[in-house]
Amino acid sequence: MAKCFLVLEDGTIMEGTGFGHLGDASGEVVFSTGMGGYQESLTDPSFSGQILTMSYPLIGNYGVSPNDVESDRVQVSGFVVRELCDVPSPGYGGRPLGPYLEEQGIPGIAGVDTRSLIIKIRSAGTMKGAIVHDDPEGALERVRRMPHPAEDNLVGKVSTKEVLHFPRPGAKRVAVLDCGVKLSIMEELRRRFDVYQLPYDTGVKFFRDHEIDGVFLTNGPGDPSHPSLTGTIVATLRRIRDDYPMMGICMGNHLICQAFGGSTFKLKFGHRGENQPVRFRDRVFITSQNHGYAEDPATLEGSGLEIDQVNVNDGTVEGLRHRELPIFSVQYHPEARPGPRDTGFLFDDFVKMLEARR
Repeated sequence: MAKCFLVLEDGTIMEGTGFGHLGDASGEVVFSTGMGGYQESLTDPSFSGQILTMSYPLIGNYGVSPNDVESDRVQVSGFVVRELCDVPSPGYGGRPLGPYLEEQGIPGIAGVDTRSLIIKIRSAGTMKGAIVHDDPEGALERVRRMPHPAEDNLVGKVSTKEVLHFPRPGAKRVAVLDCGVKLSIMEELRRRFDVYQLPYDTGVKFFRDHEIDGVFLTNGPGDPSHPSLTGTIVATLRRIRDDYPMMGICMGNHLICQAFGGSTFKLKFGHRGENQPVRFRDRVFITSQNHGYAEDPATLEGSGLEIDQVNVNDGTVEGLRHRELPIFSVQYHPEARPGPRDTGFLFDDFVKMLEARR
């Protein structure tokens, strides 16, 4: 493997060996605390525009499989690991990670002190960075000058470009406003509903014309207050919020917050992994998470939304529920791929919510 460098905007240059695609890449450098699930993370559209660092020291030991993808391609800009396993365990039947990333055009870097890197991110916050194969000092200047990836309309890049219909005779009809939906979320919905998967900027007319029973708001990448979202999907939600039951996950939680007048803020280093504790209904649930923003509780006063779930570690908002309307959302991922399935019942709660409106 060729010499490779991870360059951070604060001037840090970490040397390692390249794997996957031997090209350069840039993005926001983030980390995940998950011990497994690296392929699901690599293909999660919410990681678009980001260089993902895994905290677990050995990655690739069970290879990659077509059964463990969350979209049709790798979504991260780059991948950082402490140690790469080139020969996956034959018991899992997976193929090696390196050739998989090479086919997808995604560079990786191994041999990095990921513990030191994650401590730096936790202390200073996520930052812009790049994976390069030569001239790291020159790359540092380019990293410092480049715009932050979240300034781009990342949702527009990962949302479906056409209306997709997954019929289920006799089931309630749900419109999924796709901000970068994971395949496992679609699987949960398709088992329960007649589903229309829609571009994120679909207007009000579609809902009226297709006799929609409920609206689902998906996960997705980037800044939830980006003008491309506030001017489209948030504006649509404000027009239909009194007419349809709604459920949101991750980005969907942010969008519902804004639709009722609340606002969000960027977290220092975010929540990414499969071990985040959430207090809900007098219990603590362990949840899978992938987000870099949170709701500002002070802006929810008078919105009609109440905070019914909080993160045990830092007290940030993990769930919202409207006091009068059939609307709720969560910041974590109840579909849990990867991660614990403690909160999978929330999809059934949405079914009950729609059935109650007969």
